[in-house]
Amino acid sequence: MALYEHTVMSRQDISAQQAEALNDTIKDLIEQGGGSVAKIEYWGLRNLTYRVKKNRKAHYSLLAIDTPPAAMAEVERQLSINEDVLRWLTVKVEELDLELSPLLARRERERERERERTPREDDTAEVSE
Repeated sequence: MALYEHTVMSRQDISAQQAEALNDTIKDLIEQGGGSVAKIEYWGLRNLTYRVKKNRKAHYSLLAIDTPPAAMAEVERQLSINEDVLRWLTVKVEELDLELSPLLARRERERERERERTPREDDTAEVSE
């Protein structure tokens, strides 16, 4: 079986739940083809550098996949039929990276900094005493 990183961009009009459902559909197709999905990351609604099919934004998702090439070809065929999908990119890799992508890792660091900046209720009670 081959290892792939698969990125999908879907239309801005669909909800986040519909974008997640699209990821589940891809996962089901992979599993039916005898493969497995090691990681699914939903990156959210992001701005596009230029318009793609009259859209200025898109829902992004990244999937780490271990599957036979025939199953990946079927996924790409299904995505080409789906009207909600703007673009996709499939890259064959030597090994799967199961850590958080740099995009999500940065978001997580920013959340941690924000938690450190905002004083908790316990801390404010100690200061006022």
